[in-house]
Amino acid sequence: MRVDFYQLSRDPVERVATMLARKALAGNARLLVVHRDKAVREAISRELWRAGPEEFLANGEADGPGAADQPILLSAALDPLNGARIVMLADGTWRAEALGSDRALLIFGAEDTEAAREVWRALDGEEGLTREIHKQDDAGRWRAGG
Repeated sequence: MRVDFYQLSRDPVERVATMLARKALAGNARLLVVHRDKAVREAISRELWRAGPEEFLANGEADGPGAADQPILLSAALDPLNGARIVMLADGTWRAEALGSDRALLIFGAEDTEAAREVWRALDGEEGLTREIHKQDDAGRWRAGG
């Protein structure tokens, strides 16, 4: 199990979610994107569809038709109806159920930094778990550390 922490600084959550979704799908994985706010999920969905004509990222809402068939499923709850083994917690809120996946991506903004630190500390020493923090520099490149 791996947990990656992504600290937002320059780009909005929908752009970062799209970048990470592109990487997940490149590895033929299915993805569950969790955000409690429907308006933000809609913004993420629009960005995924606009990812480019050759690489648009098909997605749908968990309460919509064909949810189980979606390569990227957007939901308010951590319920991978599409069989996703990668979960993206795009609202900055950690959910312990994420530990049941193969990989969890926690995206958080400045207002959630302390909560993310608490999650980092709580996961310290978890058997079979690796974690890494990713921060964006002023040029937009992501750097791993931690």
